[in-house]
Amino acid sequence: MEQREVMQRTVGILTEALGMRRRLREDPGADVTQSGAIATLLEEMLPHIQLPADASAREAADIVAGKLGPAIVQITSALAFAFVQLAEVHDEGRTDVSAADVLRSISLHFERSKGA
Repeated sequence: MEQREVMQRTVGILTEALGMRRRLREDPGADVTQSGAIATLLEEMLPHIQLPADASAREAADIVAGKLGPAIVQITSALAFAFVQLAEVHDEGRTDVSAADVLRSISLHFERSKGA
């Protein structure tokens, strides 16, 4: 998966998390785990792994680590990037820009870089 796609899905995860937090503030008893949107986005971001039927436990672990490792690094990098963008706005004391605005800006930036 291209970094642009990973970043856009990461923004989707963070946007969903903001929505979950908003719903919990409005209704502290709300079950915000029902949508499954975050799980769906993560499933889209992680590679599908097929293991040989005769693979030993060690071989299976090596295959899984080899496939998941790069995806986890990509996802973590995207989350860190978004966090830094949000933190910079916060640290600047900006009240004219919401977290949702920052996430929308990140998503649009990566959407525009699609053709680049």
